[in-house]
Amino acid sequence: MATGAATDGGSPRRGLALLLFFGLARCGGPRAALAQPVVPCQAPLQWEGRTVEYDHSTGTNTRAAVAYDSPNQRLRILEERKGLIPCKKFFEYIYLYKEAVMFQIEQVTKLCSKTALSEPWDPYDIPANSTYEDQYYIGGPGDQIIVQEWSDRKRARKLETWVGVYTVKDCYPVQETYSKNYSVTTSTRFFDLKLGISDPSVFIPPSTCQAAQPKKMRDAC
Repeated sequence: MATGAATDGGSPRRGLALLLFFGLARCGGPRAALAQPVVPCQAPLQWEGRTVEYDHSTGTNTRAAVAYDSPNQRLRILEERKGLIPCKKFFEYIYLYKEAVMFQIEQVTKLCSKTALSEPWDPYDIPANSTYEDQYYIGGPGDQIIVQEWSDRKRARKLETWVGVYTVKDCYPVQETYSKNYSVTTSTRFFDLKLGISDPSVFIPPSTCQAAQPKKMRDAC
């Protein structure tokens, strides 16, 4: 999620929306090939990569390295430093949904907080009951990837609160956005994804978490 890690103790993906992927070039080519009913593809269960989450309420981008482990319902988010930002703290987040806890570790001091997760595991995938929206190319001639766009929209009953863009080949996440009360909250872009978890120990909280404080730390001085 998004690094939605910095928002609350719940799911890092909750609260995203309708904003479509910036710069996606729509094209009629791949749509013409859709003769059969379209069903959601199966997204990878374990991967590592990077994300950028834009928080529309604050106007800030959060860049992070992400390790995603769906079978064990674990997520590790390591905020990336992009230049010196005065009075800004950077954190590592370890979400353990089976234990319903989140660890927040300050990257410099290694101070740790441990808080309860109030929301269930929310995988990076396309739910089976999703509504197919579109198929199109990202990029230009000679450098294109076909993606599909899905949402939780229900015809004549419900507008979108989630839109996901996934590659047709291999079903990698490209973009996810969420909305609330008809307003976009957060949008997340995914890139540099690799299958598997190279170092499973990233999901183990450091020793400083043995004396973790029960309150989430602020990211400002």
